[in-house]
Amino acid sequence: MERGAGGDRTFPVDKLAEDTILDGLRGLGQRLHIVSEEAGTLDIEGKGEALTVAIDPIDGSKNAVSGIPLWGASIAVSRSGELGGLELGYVINLVTGDEFWAEKGRGAFQNGAPIRCQEDTVIGLCAFEASTPSKHLNEIIRLLGAARRTRCLGSIALDLAYLASGAASLFVSPGASRSFDYAAGYLLVKEAGGVFTDMEGRGLEHEKISLQHGGKSLLASANMAVHRAALDILNKNKMPE
Repeated sequence: MERGAGGDRTFPVDKLAEDTILDGLRGLGQRLHIVSEEAGTLDIEGKGEALTVAIDPIDGSKNAVSGIPLWGASIAVSRSGELGGLELGYVINLVTGDEFWAEKGRGAFQNGAPIRCQEDTVIGLCAFEASTPSKHLNEIIRLLGAARRTRCLGSIALDLAYLASGAASLFVSPGASRSFDYAAGYLLVKEAGGVFTDMEGRGLEHEKISLQHGGKSLLASANMAVHRAALDILNKNKMPE
């Protein structure tokens, strides 16, 4: 149809999903500052403090239009406009209907049942995103090689939701990511007991929710032991042969 505010092509399914989400938010009567991939930034008038809502209407658009049945929607709510201020995170697999959500301090859930990240130290399945494979795969190849299995699903939100559910051990993305792509997943992983930093091990709590590519890589792990092992492998990747 056009280019969305986030810079990617907007397909009809993106527009339909975004319109549906925005209609629902307008009906809440809450004052909201919206950051959405297609519409950009907009304000909804209402009562109470202004909450920031990060929306990726369809995460996995290319899967959707290609007929690959793995795509979903992602919504996150922050009181401060930063990742550290996230209060709610919601991800839905729009093919299966599976819903994942997290509330700060109250845990993470899948279809109403509590979920937790993997608790052992095995690097079992490593999910990854490589928006420019010719550039980015080389940065993470040793980490992928250390895993028993790898998957590139084409949807960061669902990658992180499945990590929170215990299905994956790690998620890594060496390219610059936009906060609305991973905001809901960030809270899901944290509330499920996981660890989430950039690939240098630096925290992301002060990252602003915006339309801009933050320049930050992403590394999310099931637990601190797995995270430390992953950081060690990534650091070795930078060493000369």
